[in-house]
This record gives sequence, C-alpha cells and structure tokens, in this order.
Amino acid sequence: MGALNHKFNENILITSLDKLLNWSRSGSEWYFQFGLACCAIEMMSAAAARHDLERFGAMPRSSPRQADVMIVAGTVTLKMATRVKRLYEQMAEPKYVISMGSCANSGGPYWQHGYHVLKGVDQIIPVDVYIPGCPPRPEALIEGLLHLQKKMREEPRLAKKEGQE
Repeated sequence: MGALNHKFNENILITSLDKLLNWSRSGSEWYFQFGLACCAIEMMSAAAARHDLERFGAMPRSSPRQADVMIVAGTVTLKMATRVKRLYEQMAEPKYVISMGSCANSGGPYWQHGYHVLKGVDQIIPVDVYIPGCPPRPEALIEGLLHLQKKMREEPRLAKKEGQE
C-alpha cells in the first residue's frame, strides 16, 4: 500500500483490491470452536479475559455458517471425523482450519494403540495452521491466529482458482 499527498493536503491511499480485501478479512477472524479434549480448555482460556482473542479481531461464533476459521482442538475419533467434515463443509468460502494440539495434528499419544483415533485432522479436511503441544498454551493459539492473519493478508483472493471459468 502506498500513500500519496494530494495538492489539497488530503491523503490518498493506493493499493490493489486484493490487498484491501485481505487486510480487512485478516483483521476480523470469526472462529468456530470444535473442542474435543483437554486442548479445548486451553482454547477457552485464550478467549477469556487474560489473553482476550478479541483484541486481535478474532471473534467466536456458534455456527459454522458464520465462521471463516475452524479451530479443531483435541482428539478426533473416527466417529467424530464425519461431524468435523460436515461442519467444515457448512462454512462459507474462504475458510481456514487451525489444528490445535498433538492429538488433532497427528493422533497424539493414542495413535499407536487406539484403533478409534484419527491420525490427524488433515486426513479429512485441509489444515492451514498447526499448533503443536499437549496441550498447547493459550499463547500458542494466539501465535497461530497471528500466523493465519499473515497468511490471509498474502493470499491472492480475486485471482481465479484452477477449474474456475
């Protein structure tokens, strides 16, 4: 973005529409929480008064149809996998996913001995940001959201994707 000084002392901002849309979108992440285990407690702590995710523009939504970010926190069992996928499909484009914790990332300590555990949420839906830890601290979730904001700002939005006319 660049600023020009007009002859009447007015500031004029010059940028592309992509950059403007991405900047506005990245400053207002509306997230849908899908907490499944102990990571959900840390996710709730990040949204509470001490860490306050809303100061970064992140706002919790109760419906996937209103959210553009889905935070999957905890152990995803095979039985829950279909629900996670269905909720992801209900989200409007553009949509993003944060995988929070070792269980959501790779099955955690249960992946070897648990036949019922999904070996990572990325096997059923695309993941944009992985947050490691068992459970990760609220600060890690904040860092993940900031990383997603940076990714959203750099993304070409108006360019046609493959397969679009």
